[in-house]
Amino acid sequence: MATRNGNHKTFTRPPAPQSPPWPGVNGNGKHVALDVLQPHNVEAEEAVLGALLIDPDAWIRIDNKLSADKFFLGYHAWVFAVIENLHRDGSVIDPVTVADALERQSQLEDLGGPAYLSDLINRTPTSIHVVHYANIVERTYILRQVIAASTKMVEAAHDPNADTAAVLDQAEAEFLAISDSRNRGGFSTTEAGVSALMDRTEYLQENPNTTPGIPTGLKDLDRLLGGLQKTDLIILAGRPGMGKSALALSVSMTAAKLKRKVGVFSLEMSDEQLITRMVSAESGIDSQRIKFGQIRDDEWPVYLQGSDSVAAMSVFIDDTSAISVMELRAKSRRLLAEKGLDLLVVDYMQLMRGDTKSENRQQEISLISRSLKELARELKIPVLALSQLSRACESRHDKRPILSDLRESGSIEQDADVVLFVYRDEMYNPDTEFPSVAELIVSKHRSGPTGAFSVYFKKSITRFVDLEVKIQPLDYGVNK
Repeated sequence: MATRNGNHKTFTRPPAPQSPPWPGVNGNGKHVALDVLQPHNVEAEEAVLGALLIDPDAWIRIDNKLSADKFFLGYHAWVFAVIENLHRDGSVIDPVTVADALERQSQLEDLGGPAYLSDLINRTPTSIHVVHYANIVERTYILRQVIAASTKMVEAAHDPNADTAAVLDQAEAEFLAISDSRNRGGFSTTEAGVSALMDRTEYLQENPNTTPGIPTGLKDLDRLLGGLQKTDLIILAGRPGMGKSALALSVSMTAAKLKRKVGVFSLEMSDEQLITRMVSAESGIDSQRIKFGQIRDDEWPVYLQGSDSVAAMSVFIDDTSAISVMELRAKSRRLLAEKGLDLLVVDYMQLMRGDTKSENRQQEISLISRSLKELARELKIPVLALSQLSRACESRHDKRPILSDLRESGSIEQDADVVLFVYRDEMYNPDTEFPSVAELIVSKHRSGPTGAFSVYFKKSITRFVDLEVKIQPLDYGVNK
């Protein structure tokens, strides 16, 4: 890298690409051989470093775009890391300060001394185009990452003991991580945030009937939550028979009617059962009569109309039983890429499997709930996950569920952004004065208020609707 001529030292450029290997450094600072057939552009790397040495303000234009590990040549990574540290400490960035920092790290001699930094400056056409040089460095880094991920997948696929689902999930995760690293932004300014908030506020003010998130179809619930929000994990819980699946299906159909794309993982019911319920809810015909084909002649028009309406909905159903978190993640990513995805419904959590064997079921459920929350953030969509409750509520006088009733794991409450309970008094009191009335209880709302309200549940068509109370004047027989 450097040759001595008496007391003078001159810098010699690294070997040309035809003369591998080029020197590099790994994460431990050790020299490694680099494969020069990998995508790279040494001139662009030199130009970035030279621009930063010529014009310290050039850093502002490429901040958050590059990091030391994106450089192909290890020596370039050293210099960039030093410049980055000087900038972070608020120090002056110039050939003298950079050389001093490299000297203190015992790296300057390996680079070829101050002559190396002077050569970088001489090889830089101008600092004006530093963003273009940085884009080239980033592009070649991304291509190297793609090659590395592909190589890893090839090796995994050749393993005779490889699990197909695990390999596919790993492949999707690897390439999604590369894509995310490319699109990952830095800090956002309050100015930009306020501007976006003002635009959103003005739009909602001009359109007062618009729900900020995905509408559920229930006015009181939408008023409380503002709809289902992106990146939120919404836990819908209740004892068996309370109508959790029916409520989730009602929300799914409402979203689909508004041209949203909904993915439903049904671990308990088959796709045929779900479709029957959907057509029943849409047509108003008893689901049991649809199941047995007992449709009257006068009902066929509404039955066909309801069927056509359901067929037009963008609801994608996967009824794989005991699906694992890994499979669910992979299928969700694929659905998002191929069809688009605005809402994900999981019915229900306790029927899922963890990716690895856990010491106990509580730990496994914790991993499942954490994975669903991560999936909501990754895909930037709301995830509505159904959950069973323990029997604890049945031993109390007031059988309305509370957060501690969430079955098998307190982490469900921790991971959830919203916890919504369904309670129907008629399940415990057949003679209740409130038949066909369900109470929806929002016990946790990370970004807003909690509360409870009543809705109407028509069991024959498994449909939830807003409860409308009409007061009729009483006839005391005065006019009789």
